[in-house]
Parts: sequence; structure tokens; C-alpha cells
Amino acid sequence: MKPGDNATPVNDGKGPPRPFLSRIAGISTLLDWSGRIISATSLAIMFVALLVNVILRYAFGSGIAWAYEIHSVLLPWLVSGGIVIAAAQGRNISITLLPDLLPPAGRRAMLLAVNVVILAIALSVLQSSPPILKASTFQTLSTLGIKQVWGYSSLIYAFAAMAIIATVNIVLVLRGEVDFESNPEHASLS
Repeated sequence: MKPGDNATPVNDGKGPPRPFLSRIAGISTLLDWSGRIISATSLAIMFVALLVNVILRYAFGSGIAWAYEIHSVLLPWLVSGGIVIAAAQGRNISITLLPDLLPPAGRRAMLLAVNVVILAIALSVLQSSPPILKASTFQTLSTLGIKQVWGYSSLIYAFAAMAIIATVNIVLVLRGEVDFESNPEHASLS
């Protein structure tokens, strides 16, 4: 690598990045950051609501009633953000016994197959979720008055992001830019 070359994860620091592949890989980075922002915001709001509620209960004998309901809306977003982060970073919990036994070409084929399956599952969930979302528009949280659809809409975010990430991974695998990470220290958070 020469000085001035921009190293990217897409090409493992080998020369200047290819613009198309850099943009494609940038989509996963953008989704990773959206998941981080959503998760951090959801967690912070839930924590502050519970903390204020506990303080008010001890100080004045009564807390804020909506502090118990806010979790119905924000917990699904916290989980969805975490799913998107894990998918974008390729850090889902996985069993690597079979890929470790395969040669590099077999690993790439398996990675391609896994991403095609993830894409199919994510698209099928997106296709089947409108009735759930429609039904949740009739459910209202009693204290907050917020419709449950706000919590359930996290399904759309999570599975749409997983579909996009799987598509990006399929493109990168087909271009030969991504290989299965066989080192568990880099591939899994477990």
C-alpha cells in the first residue's frame, strides 16, 4: 500500500477503494450507525424514565404512570437497533464448525447461501407484517395514549435493514470482496 491510498475494509487495504464497492459497503455502515442511534436513544429514554420514576416514588410517594408504558414502545426499538448493529457488523451469534471445515470457495458459497436465506426470510416477514401493523393501530396504551403501532413498526425497520444488509453482502460476495471470517474472536460477540 502506498502513502495516500485509502484503505477500506472492502478491499482489505489493498490499493485504492473501488467507488461502487465503497458505496455498497457504506450502506451497511449507515445502517450500523442508525441502529446505534436508535438503540442508544431508546435505552437512554427508558433509563431516565425509570430513574425519574424511582426518585419520585421515594421522594413523593407516587411516580409517573407512563414510565411503565414507555417500555412497550421503546424496547422493540432497542432490540431492533441491536439486531441491525449485529447484522451490519457481521457479529451475529454463529456456529462455525461447517465453514471452518470448508475450503475458501466453499466458505464463500456458504456465505452466499446464508445471505440469500436471510434475504428471503426478511422479505417474507416484511410481506406478512402489514396485518400485524394494521391490527396494532387499534391498540392504545392507556396512560400515554400512544398507538402500539409505534412499537410494532420496529419490525419494519429491523427486517428491511436486514434485507438491505443481506443484499449488500450478496453483492460483495459475488464480487469476491467478502469472505467468511473464520476467526471467532473477530466474527462473534459470544
